[in-house]
Amino acid sequence: MENKKKNYLMIIIDLVLAAILIVFDQITKSWAVMSLKNNDAYVLIKGVFELDYVENRGSAFGMLSGKKVLLLVIAFVLMGCVLYFIAKIPNEKRYTVLHIILSFVMAGGIGNMIDRFRLGYVVDFFSFVLIHFPVFNVADCYIVCSMILLFILVLFYYKDDDFTSFFKKG
Repeated sequence: MENKKKNYLMIIIDLVLAAILIVFDQITKSWAVMSLKNNDAYVLIKGVFELDYVENRGSAFGMLSGKKVLLLVIAFVLMGCVLYFIAKIPNEKRYTVLHIILSFVMAGGIGNMIDRFRLGYVVDFFSFVLIHFPVFNVADCYIVCSMILLFILVLFYYKDDDFTSFFKKG
């Protein structure tokens, strides 16, 4: 019973962290709308990095453009999977970073879902013009950085047994 209470507490902490991150993402997007929309790009490093308002009506790299309902369904399913894994992660120190990573992934997904649901598009504004990289936002940073860190942890830190234990009954 005590272990179940600890797991619920950890889930609450994960959700609070995700909520804080979502608020920060939404604040940055509001700032982008107020400051960058209908204006020229704001150059931070000439020829390298700019802040440039873009309305992304698709997913990553503009894929599935105009498929709002499909993108929302996919996002809801993925967020459900993330919540499921958060609930399954043991409340052990070894998995703390995994809780944090999944909170960031959830925050990024929900942050972009909010835009897509409310506006019909996602507000993007970070632009690496040096390499002509697609414009992105804070929520995208949460997801990409978290997935890179997760990949590294799976390769070098966690073992197969660390994950199979999530799905044991008991």
